[in-house]
Amino acid sequence: MTVTHKSKASVKPTTMPKRRNWALRAVLVLLLLCALGTFGWCHWVYVQIERYAVLDQAAQVDGAVPVDAIVVFGAAEYDGRPSPVYRARLDHGLSLFHHGIAPLLITLGGNGGDQYNEGAVGREYLMGMGVPRQAIIAETVSRNTEDSARRISVIARANGLHRLVIVSDGTHMFRIHEICAADGLDVLTSPRPYVAVEGETGITWSKSERIAHEILSYTAWRMHLH
Repeated sequence: MTVTHKSKASVKPTTMPKRRNWALRAVLVLLLLCALGTFGWCHWVYVQIERYAVLDQAAQVDGAVPVDAIVVFGAAEYDGRPSPVYRARLDHGLSLFHHGIAPLLITLGGNGGDQYNEGAVGREYLMGMGVPRQAIIAETVSRNTEDSARRISVIARANGLHRLVIVSDGTHMFRIHEICAADGLDVLTSPRPYVAVEGETGITWSKSERIAHEILSYTAWRMHLH
């Protein structure tokens, strides 16, 4: 009687390829879910940015619930003069002030890299437009949106301010509103009228670039990465 023996080389290891295929499918499904989740999140933030960009809540102000101050977020200044973006924000805040929305203006922004700071430059500009010094508070140390919101909280508590109108660019409004609300502030948003302006390099940011910047910045803030 002859006994045949199967060589080890003739046994096909089918288990390992199956495991590898299952692991690959799991990774692909996970990547797909992450991509869908990222897309959904970005779309939701985009919708909020677009909504706040055209929402002027200052127009809804009535005498029943008064506004205590108009807060103008800083932007670049050039040797003591507000940049076109900053001037557009200040002019909008000034218009709200003249319409009696609030009796106080607050300008925000720290040092811009020279001997001046944005908050003080904004105050001087408004005073040059006829606003009394006692009707302006200049905050001069904040360096970014989150820092400015924290400084607003300090100023509001110190001066008994309860309801504020926030002025900045339209695409900036949603992020500002959310950060201020997280700091316990009651804020209304009022975007400045859009005007095409150029940055220091002469390159104009497109709307899509501004929105992409806001989506990334808002996401980083929500993830506590700032």
